[in-house]
Amino acid sequence: MIRHRRPVAVFDLDNTLASTAHRQHFLEGRPRDWDGFFAAAPEDPPLPEGLALCRETAGECDIVYLTGRPERCRRDTLEWLAAHGLPEGPVHMRRDRDFRPARQTKLDVLRRLERDREVRVLVDDDELVCDAAEAAGFTVVRARWAAASEALKEAQEVEGRA
Repeated sequence: MIRHRRPVAVFDLDNTLASTAHRQHFLEGRPRDWDGFFAAAPEDPPLPEGLALCRETAGECDIVYLTGRPERCRRDTLEWLAAHGLPEGPVHMRRDRDFRPARQTKLDVLRRLERDREVRVLVDDDELVCDAAEAAGFTVVRARWAAASEALKEAQEVEGRA
């Protein structure tokens, strides 16, 4: 197995680096307004704890972003990361129409990454993603600095949407 010199640190976006509190209302009704939810993402305020950890970690690791956001949100996501001065790095997003649970999609990406890189840490707010990553042997930092959202949790695990 060939490994690059620097390990990678993998950061989630929603409620790890970016606060989604202002757009939770799009998920509270039925049917959920997914277009509105994702369209509001460029206005997400940054979470200072997450940004500080990401920048600090970049001193010893290459940064990789791993989000449940669908691929159609890539441009907005890249612009948000750049606007907040976050380190450059690849952004792994959910394929459009991929509705598997976040714990499954994210673990698949982590396993692919570890084929040729040491995955030093995953930083994520989703407890089920964190549990699955730890069970698979990954080191995890649980991002508990944003208010939890039951609607987002259900969206991530039951509907495979975020």
